[in-house]
Amino acid sequence: MKTQSSQTSHNSCLITHSYKRYHQIILSYITYKINHKYEAEDLMQDVFVRLLDYRAMLREDTVKYFLFTIARNIVTDYIRRYYKKQEITSYIYDTTVYYSNETEENLIVKDLLSLERDKLGTYSPQRKAVYLLSRFEEKTTSEIADELHLSKRTVENHLLIGRKIMRAYIRQCI
Repeated sequence: MKTQSSQTSHNSCLITHSYKRYHQIILSYITYKINHKYEAEDLMQDVFVRLLDYRAMLREDTVKYFLFTIARNIVTDYIRRYYKKQEITSYIYDTTVYYSNETEENLIVKDLLSLERDKLGTYSPQRKAVYLLSRFEEKTTSEIADELHLSKRTVENHLLIGRKIMRAYIRQCI
């Protein structure tokens, strides 16, 4: 019967021998699975560190199976973390860009509306009324003509001239 110290010494030699014998095979296996050499080297080291946890159970005929089982589990964990990280990164990127763009767009819209309202102050009362009803109340030319007691053609002319002036003004401001 072996003593505990001789068993520990034997297992340490077994681990050292296993590292020399299998490290390149394990590295190739992991590299094939994750296709990233430097990460594979780190994971291969983790395999042998984790093998130390099983030192008391190791035998010459089982060490290879332990190594591949540990390597498979480490690769599976790595791939899960990798895809979870990708998913989280994608979500953060999508929502951050969306919210920052929305905020920026709201500021731009407010500025443009302010410029538009300022320019409306220079319009004649009739043109201003036609423009406001069309633009902000979304009324048709027929509805505006009925409401303001104007001909449909007069409303169309006011809208044409009012929009043309407004576009030119906004273009200058931008």
